[in-house]
Order: sequence, then structure tokens, then C-alpha cells
Amino acid sequence: MPHGFDHIAHTVHDLDTAGAFYTRLGFTVGARNMHAWGTHNRIVQLRNGFIELLEVAEPEKIPPHAARSFSFGAFHRDYAAAHQGLSMLLLNSSDAAADARAYEAAGISDYEVFNFGREGKRPDGSVVKLAFSLVFTSDPTSPDLSLALCQHHHPENFWNPAFQNHGNGVSRIAGVVMVADNPSDHHIFLKAYTGLSDLHSNSLGVRAETRDGVIEIVDPVAFRDRFGIQVKASGEGMTMGAMRFEAADLGRVEAALRDGGVGFRRHVGRLVVPPDEAFGATLIFEPAKVG
Repeated sequence: MPHGFDHIAHTVHDLDTAGAFYTRLGFTVGARNMHAWGTHNRIVQLRNGFIELLEVAEPEKIPPHAARSFSFGAFHRDYAAAHQGLSMLLLNSSDAAADARAYEAAGISDYEVFNFGREGKRPDGSVVKLAFSLVFTSDPTSPDLSLALCQHHHPENFWNPAFQNHGNGVSRIAGVVMVADNPSDHHIFLKAYTGLSDLHSNSLGVRAETRDGVIEIVDPVAFRDRFGIQVKASGEGMTMGAMRFEAADLGRVEAALRDGGVGFRRHVGRLVVPPDEAFGATLIFEPAKVG
């Protein structure tokens, strides 16, 4: 079954500083949440997915990887030890157990489903129950990137239009852009991960059009030409180089960036916040497509 976007993890060293930065970008940023395994997060909700700002706040609580058990905390601890940036992409799932079996049959995962829950708060301060099931997978050639599916068991308690109203006018995540020296090498893996029967491949790279956002794999030269930013591939694997946002009014986004004192550049009709400004990530603001 094809999967759409759920969320993107942006790993940072200082969660509150990163939260303040996203506020200066013009986003509405949620309060700090704590995981039992030592990571803390703050959430930026959009209509088709969310950004998980993530800090390894209590490393002593992190369990190690084990046979058939992927440690979310251990992966992000190791990632944060080397850098900050976009560390994990999670697509949505309506049946994590079935998807885990499908991934095992496709040869891209033998991990057990990871189930967890936590409390959340509505805008009025009331406490609600949240629960999730994660199905992890990974491309062995891509040590700096983790991929997963996420099933929400109480979606009505998580998704809230009040959290999706942003001062910069951004309404949705348009997509993510991976960088790899040889994008076509990852075609088969990306097809199995997304559940899509057809991907688009050309000289510029590989493109998976999910129902909620686009995943692209391009080489470093194509990334530089398109966004004006130089990102190196990670060995033979993929690096998540950029997150793309869709905005009805780029002038409103530009005003928010200027008011927030955020450094950016214009490039081929886009507003680009570079990784040295955005905690290791490249953030792209593009005009919404008509129709």
C-alpha cells in the first residue's frame, strides 16, 4: 500500500534554541515533549505532516540497538555526535504490523514494530493520550539517514488545526530532497519504502510522488544548481539535504524571515535558508502550485 508523509526529524543540539529559530521563521512551535528513551522533541504541525525538532537530552536513558530492535535514541545520539540536520523521514501507516511483514518480504527490514505512547496537550492545556507504532527500515549504504513508517493510534488527539496556523502562511510540506552520488542506485529501495508501483527517473535523479509530498534523490551537482547550496553525499548512500515548503505568498514568508532576522537567499524563484543558518538543514520555501 502506498504511504504518504507523516513527519521529518530535524536533529539539533539545543532544542529550545532551535524552537526559537523555527518561531523566527514564522512557524507555530509546540511545547517540549519527553520520550522515555532520552530524546525530547518539539513539534511543528502542517496540514500534511509535521517537523519533529529533536534533541538527545538524556543520553543515559538510551537503549542500544539489538537483534530485530532498532533504537531510535541510539541512532540519533550517534547522528548528533557528528552533526545537526535532517536525520529521519517517516511516512504514514494505517497498519504497522502488516507493513512490517511487507518490508520483511521485500528484504528492506527485519525489525519488530516499535510501540510507544506519551501524553500530549491541546491548545487549551488539556491532556490527551497519544500512541504510535513505528516500522523502521534503512538503506545499509546510508548511515546518516534513517527511514520509518508511523501509525497514529489516536490521530484525533494529535492533529489540530490550531497548531497548523503559521504566521509565515506556510500550509504544507512540499517534499524532501535526498542527495546521493548515484541516485539510480536507490531506485529499488525507494520503491519498496514508499509502496509506490512507479517512480519517475531521469537524468536529474529519482522522484517518488506520494499522496502527501514528494521524495526526490538527486546528485550533488543537481542539488547545487537547483537550490544554490553545496551538499555532499554520504559515501555511497543518501543524505537528506533539504525540506521543501509550499507557501501561497512568498512575500509573506520573506517578511517573516526578515522580521525574524533569519539569513536567506533568493534562488530561481525560491527562498532558501542555508544549513549554516538552519542547524544543518536546507529549508526551501516555494510558491504553491495552482490547481
